Amino acid sequence: MKIFHIALFVLSSHLVFGQQNDLFTKEWPAYWITHPEVKYQDFNVLHFAKDFDLEHKPGAFTIHVSADNRYKLYVNGKYVGNGPARGDEDNWRYDTYDIAPMLRVGKNRVRAVVWNFGPYRPVFQHGNGTELLIRGNSTAENIINTDASYQVRIVDAYKPLPVQLRTYYVVGPGEIFDAAAFQFDWLENDLKGSSITKAKQGSKGMPLSAIGFYGSRPNKVLIPRTIPMMEEKSQQFEAVRRKSSKQADPYKIAANSTTSILLDQGHLTTAYPVLKFKGGKGAIIRLTYAESLIDDSGVKGNRNEVENKHIIGNKDSILCKGGSDTLTFTTLWWRTFRYVQMDITTGSEPLEIVDFSSVFTAYPLEEKASFASSYAMTDQIWEVGWRTQRLCAAENFFDCPYYEQLQYTGDTRIQNLITRYVSGDTALMRNAVMSYADAHLASGLTQSRYPSNDRQIIPPFSLIWVYMVHDYFILCQDDRTVKNLLPKIQDVLNWFEQRRREDGLNGVLEYWNYVDWVPEWGAGVPPGGKDGGSSIISLQYALALQKAANIYRHFGYIKPAEECVLKAKEIGAQVMKTCFDENRGLIADTPDKKTFSQHQNVLAILTGTVRNNQANALMQKLLTDQQITPVTFYFSYYLFEAMYYLGSNSMIDHLGPWEDMLAKGLTTFAEKPDPTRSDCHAWSSSPLYFYLSGVCGIKSDGPGFSTVKIVPMLGKLEFASASVPHRNGPIKTDFKNDKGKISGTITLPPGLTGTAFINGREWKLESGVTKI
Repeated sequence: MKIFHIALFVLSSHLVFGQQNDLFTKEWPAYWITHPEVKYQDFNVLHFAKDFDLEHKPGAFTIHVSADNRYKLYVNGKYVGNGPARGDEDNWRYDTYDIAPMLRVGKNRVRAVVWNFGPYRPVFQHGNGTELLIRGNSTAENIINTDASYQVRIVDAYKPLPVQLRTYYVVGPGEIFDAAAFQFDWLENDLKGSSITKAKQGSKGMPLSAIGFYGSRPNKVLIPRTIPMMEEKSQQFEAVRRKSSKQADPYKIAANSTTSILLDQGHLTTAYPVLKFKGGKGAIIRLTYAESLIDDSGVKGNRNEVENKHIIGNKDSILCKGGSDTLTFTTLWWRTFRYVQMDITTGSEPLEIVDFSSVFTAYPLEEKASFASSYAMTDQIWEVGWRTQRLCAAENFFDCPYYEQLQYTGDTRIQNLITRYVSGDTALMRNAVMSYADAHLASGLTQSRYPSNDRQIIPPFSLIWVYMVHDYFILCQDDRTVKNLLPKIQDVLNWFEQRRREDGLNGVLEYWNYVDWVPEWGAGVPPGGKDGGSSIISLQYALALQKAANIYRHFGYIKPAEECVLKAKEIGAQVMKTCFDENRGLIADTPDKKTFSQHQNVLAILTGTVRNNQANALMQKLLTDQQITPVTFYFSYYLFEAMYYLGSNSMIDHLGPWEDMLAKGLTTFAEKPDPTRSDCHAWSSSPLYFYLSGVCGIKSDGPGFSTVKIVPMLGKLEFASASVPHRNGPIKTDFKNDKGKISGTITLPPGLTGTAFINGREWKLESGVTKI
C-alpha cells in the first residue's frame, strides 16, 4: 500500500534579528578571498590582515564572517570567535559579531587565520577552499568587506601530522608546528614573510534568495548561524601522574636530554591545548592525547590507573626555535583527552615549559534540570552522564569527540531528549532535525550522519529520524518546521513500504542495516536485516508509522494518519504470526526462530503489538531468559522506555553496566561494554532522561509541551525529586514512597496545566503547587 502523497510548501524559517534585509536577498558587497598560490583541496593555513582608521569609536559595528574551511578572527589583538558553524555547500553558515567594544580611534587591525586540512580534513567538514569572507552589516561597516585590499600570506609553520591509529579515526590530522617559521606578533603588527601578497578575489558572497537568472548555484550558499557560539573556558591539568626526570622541576629540561611527562586532566575533556615555552633551540615537543592508557595487551582496564600502561593516540609536534621570549602554541582544532603525554628531546639549548593548560570548548549547554533519589549512585551517574552529553555536543551533536565527531541519527535522537530535558535548549535539537532533512536523498532515505563529506546510509536510522521529528514535535513549539518536514517523512516511509515482503516483514534492504553493537551480529546488523525477514527492523518501521500518524493527525491529514496506524497494526500482527515462539514465550529475530534478541520484544511492547498481561509477561521473559541476545548501551534506551511504558521502574535495577563503568574509573560513559573503542558516547547517557521522564514521570502531553502528564514510577526508591526546564518556568516534583503509596508535591509554572496519575487516581494540575 502506498502512503498518501501530501503536497506542502516548504518555507525558510531562518530568523536573524538586527541584520539588514539584503543579507538574504542580494549578492554581498564582499568577496571570498584567498592566496593566489594556494590550490583547492590542499593543506593550507593562511593569515589575512586588514588595517583601517576610525575617527570615532562606534557604538555598534556589526560584521558577518565565514570561511572555507574554518577561521579564527581577531581584532586589535583580541580574540573574537571561530567558525563557521558546520553545514554543507547548500547551507554554508556565517557568523555575526558586534566588534565595536574592540575598536578604537585611529588604526584598527583585523586579523584572521583560515585553514584547510586538505586530504586530511575531518569527515564532518564540507568545502575544499582556504577562503575568508567578511562583510559589514551596513555601509558604515563596509570598510571591513573582504576584497583585494586585504593582505594574505601562507603560514609555512604548519604541516599536517597524519594520525596512525588502527581504528576509524576521522577528525583531522595532528599538527607539526615550526616555531622558527611563525610570526608570533602577527595579531598587532604588519604581516611579514616572502609569501605576502594582495588577496585574490573570488566570487561574491551569495545567499539563497540572491541566486538570479539561470539558477546557477554558487560554490557555497550563505545562511545565518542558527546556534550560539561555543563555550570557551580556561582550565588546568589536575596532576602530573608520571615523569621520567628526577629533577625537582620537570618543566626545566636540560640541553641534550630527553624527558617524558604524563599529565592527567582528572576527567575527559574537549579543549584547545595551550603550551607556553621558551628556549630550547632545536628541541622537539611531542604531545600525545588519549582518553585512557592501555597495557601491553591493549587492555584499558581501570581508567584511573597509569602504572604498567602506556599512551597511544593522536599527536602534535612543536619544533622550538630558542631565544628568551615565552612563545605560545595552540592547535587550530581542539583535542579530546584525559591524559596528555609530553615527550621532549632537546638539542644544544635547555628548554623551559612555562605553562601547559587548555581552553575547554563545547556547546553552551546549561544544566537547568536536577534529580535526587534514594538510589545510591544517582549523583555519580548524573555527573558522568551529563559530562558525556556535553562533550558530544558542539556545533552539532556527535557520536564521540575523540574518533569521529559525526552526527549519527541513532545517537542524536537520545542526545536530543537529554538536552531538552536537562538544559531546555531546543536550538541544537532543531539543528539536528534539519541537518538530516538537508541530507535527504532522492531515494527517500536520509544519510545516516550529517554533515559528512563521505556519504553513508543506514536505513533504520532514517526511521529513527522520523522518531526524532516526532520528539521535536512533542517537546518544542515549532509547528512550521515540523509541517515542512512531512513530505520527507513520507519519503522515508515509502522507501520501507516498497521493500516489504508478502508476509509483511521487511524484504531485502540495501546499504548498512545497523541496529545495535551486539557482538553476535556482524557489524551490528541483526538476522534478516540485509536479506529480509527481520522482526526488529519491521517493528522499527511500525513504530515510525505510528509516530508519523500522530504528526499527520495534528495537521489535519486524517486519512494518511489512519493508513499509518493500520499498516503498523498489520506489521505487528505479521511479526507475531511469523516470529512468536510459543514455547519460548518470545519473539524470534526471524521466522526461522533460530535466534532471539531483546530488541524486537522491546519494540513489540513500544508499538502496542503486545499489550496488558501479554506485554508484562514478555518483559519478564526478555529480562530473565538466559539465552536471549541482550541490548547494549545504545539500545538500552528503548529497553528503559519499554519498562516505563509498562509502568515499571526496573531501570534502576538494570544500571549495573553503568555502575561498572564508574568502578573502572570512566569519567564519561563508553560506546559499549569493554573492550570499547570510545570512552565517550552520549547514547549511553540515557539514564539521565529516564530519571526525569520515567522515575519522576514528567512528560509532554501535547504538541510543543503545551500540557504536561506526570506519572511517577519510584519502584523501590524511597524518594525522588526532579526539576525540568519548560519555556514557562521549571516543572518540579518532590515524591516520597511509603510501600507503594506516593505522597509529595507537583509544581507547575505559570500558564502550564496538566494531569497526574498517582496512587490509582487522576489529578488535575494547575499552575502552582499541587499536594499529592
